[in-house]
Amino acid sequence: MARKTALSGFSAAISSALNEYSGYVTTETKKVVKKAGKEAVQKLKQNSPRDSGDYAKSWKASTSETSHTIHVTVYAGNHQHSLTHLLENGHAKRGGGRVAAIKHIEPINAEVAKKVAEEIKRQL
Repeated sequence: MARKTALSGFSAAISSALNEYSGYVTTETKKVVKKAGKEAVQKLKQNSPRDSGDYAKSWKASTSETSHTIHVTVYAGNHQHSLTHLLENGHAKRGGGRVAAIKHIEPINAEVAKKVAEEIKRQL
């Protein structure tokens, strides 16, 4: 969309166009990040180790945002948070030996982060 502008208003026109683009980028990025948080929770619920099933069911996402930023935190709720480190990294047994690690968070984190980067590039 071409606009005619006098030379005296050139700076204001550029500033206006950049502000408009900045708003678009912020809105689209927030959409992608929110979607990624939901997707991460869904994948973690599917791929988490199951004993009673409480750990797998406990995954949640919380979102906080301002006009220019967004933070999505994916976490294990319902008092299951202490298991994430033990399951992801393994741990020592009481009588000796070790319990093997079950990598279930790291692969999903990498996959979702890659998708976010690709989707943001595609949107912009």
